[in-house]
Amino acid sequence: MSAYTQFRDLHVPGKMLLLPNAWDAASARLVEDCGAEAIATSSAAVAWSHGYADGEAIPVAVLLAAVAEILRVVKVPVSVDSEAGYSSDPAKVAEYTSALIDMGVAGINLEDGTHTPDLTARKIEAIKNAAHKKGSDLFINARADVYLKNLTPPQHMRQETIRRGKLYKSAGADGFFAPSVTEAADIRAIAESVDLPLNVLFFSACPPVAEMKTAGVRRLSAGAGISRIALGAARTATKLFLEGIDHKTMFAPAEGLANMNTLMTRG
Repeated sequence: MSAYTQFRDLHVPGKMLLLPNAWDAASARLVEDCGAEAIATSSAAVAWSHGYADGEAIPVAVLLAAVAEILRVVKVPVSVDSEAGYSSDPAKVAEYTSALIDMGVAGINLEDGTHTPDLTARKIEAIKNAAHKKGSDLFINARADVYLKNLTPPQHMRQETIRRGKLYKSAGADGFFAPSVTEAADIRAIAESVDLPLNVLFFSACPPVAEMKTAGVRRLSAGAGISRIALGAARTATKLFLEGIDHKTMFAPAEGLANMNTLMTRG
């Protein structure tokens, strides 16, 4: 079974795909070892780990190298957070995506951000055309940032998100991501109105997971959350070390961690 088919099968109705986000080979291999059925990258976390801010500041060559390192150590399908495609030219976005296809990536996220929805739709169409020429069934998860970036007044966010979701579906998107939607009523309305698997971002303001599944969420992403937790733990351990705190306290969070050498040298 191809990685594309495996990944698509994880989005079937009645199932919620819990999708942890990795940022390098070690985190990806650890996520796989924890039992994740697929891995997504976080654009923010990948950028931070290579010394760049989120927001398409990372050079594409650096990103592609990071993706190659992840693909080398995991066997589950990988989806790459591609921000807005690293260009406003749909043809160049398709060229970038073609490189991911050649590497064996199963899916991508493509966000609209502050770009016009029509431009994002043209990018989706260009990606699909390029994928079909390569015989690829790449899964495009189109992201509408209406809630995330407060792109409309609050009373219009639901309908604008639905409008964008329908537009992206018509352009060829396979999934729809609406980060920062937290009200169950909004989630249900979007899931019922946009005929695509709905992806939401998991963070502290979200309803319980079971409630989100009942409302129609089919894919739940951790985003940069896991990397922030990891960096928070590293910060705490560093401060404990510098302050001369008892080593048992400092090393407690690492208890139970898999032997990373073993993970990285599996057959």
